[in-house]
Amino acid sequence: MQRLTLETFLSAPPDMESAQFQILANLKTYYDEFRHTRLYPALADLIDLTKTLEGILQEQAGLEHRLPHELKTIDWVNQKLVFEPIPVPSGDVERVLDLIRWALPRIYAAIEEGRRVYDFVDENLHLEEVGLMPMYREEGYAFIPEHRASLLHLLKYEVSLFTAEHCRFRTIKTRLLKSLKQQFIQLSPEYLKLQLVEEHHELPNPATFQFATDFDFPYAETILPVAKRKLIARICS
Repeated sequence: MQRLTLETFLSAPPDMESAQFQILANLKTYYDEFRHTRLYPALADLIDLTKTLEGILQEQAGLEHRLPHELKTIDWVNQKLVFEPIPVPSGDVERVLDLIRWALPRIYAAIEEGRRVYDFVDENLHLEEVGLMPMYREEGYAFIPEHRASLLHLLKYEVSLFTAEHCRFRTIKTRLLKSLKQQFIQLSPEYLKLQLVEEHHELPNPATFQFATDFDFPYAETILPVAKRKLIARICS
C-alpha cells in the first residue's frame, strides 16, 4: 500500500496541482483497502497522520522541528551528534501548510469511510463467553475464526495497564496457540477450552471467549484487530 505520511507533504512537488494529485493518488490506495474491508494499518495510519497535521497547523512554528535535519557536528564532550534543520525557504513552508489545509478535509473523508467499514465489521463480529467466567479476566483464551482460510484460531490473551503522558491505558496482547481446520472441528467451544486447560496449566479456570461472524473478513487486517478492541471493551466494562 502506498502510504500517506508527513514526508509526503514535505517532499511534495513544488507545483501545487502535482502535489495534490500525488496526495489524491495515495488516498485512493486507502479507499481501496477499505473497499476490500482491510482496516489496519490503513485506518490507524490516517488517524495518526491527521493528529500530526492538525498539530502543525495549530503551532506552525513547530514545523521547523519536523523538517529534515542534517548532521552539523559532533559534540565530543557530551558524546552526541548535533543536528540542525535543513534550511527551507519561507515560501516553501507556506506551500506545505497550504497543502495540509487542502488535504485535511479529504483525509477526514477517508477516515469516515474507514470508520463505516469498522462499524460494519464490529456489528457483524459477535462475542460470546464460553462456560463459567472467573473473576480474573485479564488473562484467558479467545477463539477467532478465519473463514477465508477455513481456520479457527485459538489464542491466549493478556490485558495490561500502562501510563503515558499522565493517562492510563489498557492494552491487550495475543499469542497464537494453535489453528484448527474448521471443516474438521466437531468439538464444542467448551471442550476446546478444557483441552487448553489440560495443555496449559498456568490458567486452571481461564476466562474464555468465542467470536463468530458470517462474513469472510480478512483476518490479520480486520478480524483480529477488531476482535481485540471488542474483547478489551468487554473485559474492562
